[in-house]
Amino acid sequence: MSTRQLQVRLPDDLIRRLRERISARQRSAFVQRLLEQALSPAVDDDKLYEAAVLVEHDEALNADMAAWDALAGDGIAEAAPPPPRP
Repeated sequence: MSTRQLQVRLPDDLIRRLRERISARQRSAFVQRLLEQALSPAVDDDKLYEAAVLVEHDEALNADMAAWDALAGDGIAEAAPPPPRP
């Protein structure tokens, strides 16, 4: 795998803590692991799935949606088919 260098700006306090806790030879790998975890497609997919499950199990929301479904078309006449073309 090829690599490239990236320059970022961080607060002085954060840089100090990074340098105190992570050896110079391990910093790139440390930042790489953090970025891979934070930017993983699985993380985004899991959040969307969790949101979908919450919506499916939200009884109040489902009751509201059922009430709206019961009103769908209420007072709206069926549209007449268009006249045939000459």
